[in-house]
This record gives sequence, structure tokens and C-alpha cells, in this order.
Amino acid sequence: MSFDGSFTHAMVRELNQVLTSGRITKIHQPYENEVIITFRAHRKNYPVLLSAHPNYARVQITEIPYANPAVPTNFAMMLRKYLDGAILNSVSQVENDRIINFSFSKRNELGDTEELLLAVEIMGRRSNIILLNNTTKVILDTIKHINADQNRYRLLLPGATYITPPSQNKLNPFTDTSHMDKQLQKTYPNQEVLATELRKTYQGLNKDTSLELAYFLHQHSTDQAFTEFFSKFDHIEPTMTSDHKKSNFTAFPYLTLAGTTETFPTLSRLLDTFYAAKAQRDRVIQKAGNLVHVVKNDLKKNRTKLKKLDQTLASSEKADAYKIKGEILTTYLNQVKRGMTEITLPNYYDENRAIKISLSNQISPSQNAQKYFKKYQKAKNAVHFVNEQLAKTHAEIDYLDTIMTQIELANPEDLDEIREELEKEGYLKPNQKKRKQKRVKPSQPDVFYATDGTKISVGKNDAQNDRLTLKTAKKTDIWLHTQKIPGSHVIIHTDKPSQQTLVEAATLAAYFSKAQNSAHVPVDYVAAKRVHKPNGAKPGFVIYEGQNTLIVDPDEKVVNQLKTKQS
Repeated sequence: MSFDGSFTHAMVRELNQVLTSGRITKIHQPYENEVIITFRAHRKNYPVLLSAHPNYARVQITEIPYANPAVPTNFAMMLRKYLDGAILNSVSQVENDRIINFSFSKRNELGDTEELLLAVEIMGRRSNIILLNNTTKVILDTIKHINADQNRYRLLLPGATYITPPSQNKLNPFTDTSHMDKQLQKTYPNQEVLATELRKTYQGLNKDTSLELAYFLHQHSTDQAFTEFFSKFDHIEPTMTSDHKKSNFTAFPYLTLAGTTETFPTLSRLLDTFYAAKAQRDRVIQKAGNLVHVVKNDLKKNRTKLKKLDQTLASSEKADAYKIKGEILTTYLNQVKRGMTEITLPNYYDENRAIKISLSNQISPSQNAQKYFKKYQKAKNAVHFVNEQLAKTHAEIDYLDTIMTQIELANPEDLDEIREELEKEGYLKPNQKKRKQKRVKPSQPDVFYATDGTKISVGKNDAQNDRLTLKTAKKTDIWLHTQKIPGSHVIIHTDKPSQQTLVEAATLAAYFSKAQNSAHVPVDYVAAKRVHKPNGAKPGFVIYEGQNTLIVDPDEKVVNQLKTKQS
């Protein structure tokens, strides 16, 4: 389900109950389209996520930690200038549209009270966050600047007058008294057709909500059915409904959605759970920038090189054939005449069966024999060289494969260390500007807790893996890794884990690996003292011996359960 107008109504009510009269204490912009504003209200801090992401636009209180970027954006600086310390008067919705207005009061440098408005427009790829003077309606700044070439109806630029998005001339279902729903019910008895007409008539209904409303109206044929349905958005039961295909979030259970349901104490907690993986993956892709491009390019080059080396090795296997032809020519040299282009001679290496040998008519018989010996020597030397190059290329592909897996599994804060590693290894040119800044702060492995309370650590990049395995882990701790599959180093912080803890840790190792979407994944486990790093090995590479192996299936539910136990 999308963040439609009816869900927005419920969210505005939740935000008002918690945030009204609160003071802004912190503002930062961790990602391009997202702002975190922390409110101090009722002696508690509430980080509020304002997202103008084209796919995940929303407003909510969030419990997910966000890293504050080292250099604030221009928009974040503008928000701090005008809103730092401001008092929230109210949170309101424009009709039943997906526009949420945060109204603030703040004293300016002269001591005069300024009325400010922060408008969050949740409209897919047109989503935006707009700061304006609430008295003059002049825009102070926007997270996305929209000029006349992009939108003829309104400018969204500093200095322009703020105009709300064009009205669709639909009825607000929370305030409408025309009873149009009754007329539509009589005209369109089919539920799906009725749902379509309800969407055309009433503001802020997406497909799921209109289908649920049509179903409710058919089930409750009373004059108050329409009002009763929308009153549910004021008495919420935040619900996520999931089947094997997808999940949906709703303000209360929708009977028209099939699947298992899970309820949450607040709409914000529901959205944290629903968007955690989806939005995180998008942020990683966004922040990874050219990392993915560089790694994919190097992988492609090395795989092409591998094919060529395999072809060279295959041709080098003809070395013995060159030697045999040279020896046979030498033995029967008196039968070879200058100017011949080929000759058939007995092959004493193969029960004297005849062998046809190609000759050059430009050189002597003995030079033809020497030519085959030279080809033999060249091919023989190539075998040794090619085998060396094959080993290096295989190692390079394994390393890049591991990096690619780490990028896919990374949290945004893990990417700085991956970038730094690629710079050190020569895959990326060092950024001279960033070099002058503070050194990348080491990120920390993810921490989980087994069912019996045993701590389990999971490295998410090579730097974390090396620190975790070689420095943090005790020699008696148990180390786990997917067998011959790129993935995370996992440490069970005990020398005698239960079988259940071993299986749970192996499940984590399988989930945080390239085999995340596979089944029956082999995971090796061994005491950390048996894990060693060869001299000169690339980051994250280790060897081990004396291991045992478990076969497990990656399971996201198990991962979430073990993560929840931490909190």
C-alpha cells in the first residue's frame, strides 16, 4: 500500500498527539531526499523522518539510527538557520491530500516572532519538502528545486510564492456530508467497479483503501457505514499484512488483503518495519555511487581475461603434439624435400600409424623440424605462465565478488570503509578532498543475540571482518563462514555454544552472504584460533582448518528475531 491521504490523516493525528508544543533540538540530512528533525516533547526526544524519496516518500517518527554526514547540505543549513529551537504549533493535513504541514513559531534575530511552515508533499516522484514563511507564503528553500521548465503551474524555488498542488475537485471523505457514497452504491453494485468510482469521487483513496471501503459498504448497509469506516482512521490498529508475494501496511486490518497479519503499537513503528529493508537498500545503492560501477567493470574485465587464459591453456595443451612432429621430422629428415607443404610419415609413438605434418615451403626440412621444437618450447613455457595468471585472476574475481556481496549487504555507514579499502587496493583513485578530512571512523559489526542470550557478531565488510576475527574474537570463540561462498565473518562469543546457537549463527552467516536467496547453504565453523591470515593476503581473506559444517537455510524472520532480542 502507498502512503495515501487516509493513511496520512491517521499519521497526522499520531504526530500531533506526540509532537505538538515540542521544540526542535537537532536537524540533519543523512541522504539526498531525506531529513531527520529531532523534537524534544514531553521530556523525550523524537526523531522525525521527512522523506521526499520518489518511491518511499513518507513522514514518521523513526527509531532507526541515521548517521549524521560530516558536511551538512545547503538545505539542512537553511533548516537549521530558521527552525533550530523552533516550537511546533501543530501538524495538519491539506484536505485529505498527501500534504502534511508543520507549523512553527520562532523568534528571529530582532526578537520578533516568525511564523514558519514546513510542507511535506508526498507525491511519488514529485515529492518535496518546502520551507516557507507562513505569513508571506514566500519559499525559503526546498529539498528539490523545481523551475518553470519542469513545472509550468508553480515554481518551487527560494523567493517564489508557495502555491499548493492543483486541486483534483474531489470530496474529502472525512468532512463530506453529501452522501454520494449511497448514490454510488446504488449505481454500481459491483464491488470492484464501486471501488473505482469511489476513488474518482473521494480524495486520498488508493486502490487498497477504496476496495476495503467498497467491501465495508456492502457488508454494512446502514446510513452510518461510510462514516464508521473513516472513523477507523482515528482509532487505529497499525497492521502489516504479508503473503509470499508482498507486504502491505494499513492503519487497521483490511479484510480484503490476504495473508498473515502483524500489528504494531504505532503507525511509525509499522513504517520502520515495512521500509527498513526497502529504503535501506535504496540508500546503499545511492551512497555507493561509483563503487558498484567500478567493481562490476573490474569483474567483467577479469572474467574476460579468464576466458582468454582458458583458451590459451587449451592451445598450450598441444605442446606434446608439436614435440612429436619435430622428433618424427628429425627421424625421417631424408624423406623431407625442400618446397613440400606437407608430408605423411609413420608415427612410432602411436603404433606406427601415419601422421600428417604441415610444412613451410620457404625453409629447409631441418628448419621445419626446429620450428616445431620452438612451438613446443613456447607452449610449454606458456603453460606455467598461464597457470600463474589463472590463479591470480581467480583470486581477483573471488575478491571482487566478495566486495560486491558486501556492498549488497551493507548498511550505508559501512560503505565508507569499503570505499577506503578499494582506494588502498588501487581500484579507486583516492579523493584528495576527502583525504584532508578526518579519517574514516571504523564501523562496527552487527550484533545479534541467540535464543539463549549468547552474543553473536557479524562483520559487514572486509575491515570489520579482519578486526572481528583477528582482534576482537577470543581464541576460543567460534568462527563461522559460508563454505566457498563470499559472505560475512560471524563470531559466537563463547567456546561452548549450544546446538541451537550454532544453527542460529550459521543462519546469520548464510543470510549475510551471496547465498542469501539460496537454500541448503553449507556453513563452516571452527574455533577462532584455527583461523589465520596469510602474509600479503587481501583484506578479509583468511584460511582455516579443522572445521565442521552445518547445512542451513537463510531465514529473514530468524535474523529479525535475533536482532530484536538485542533491544
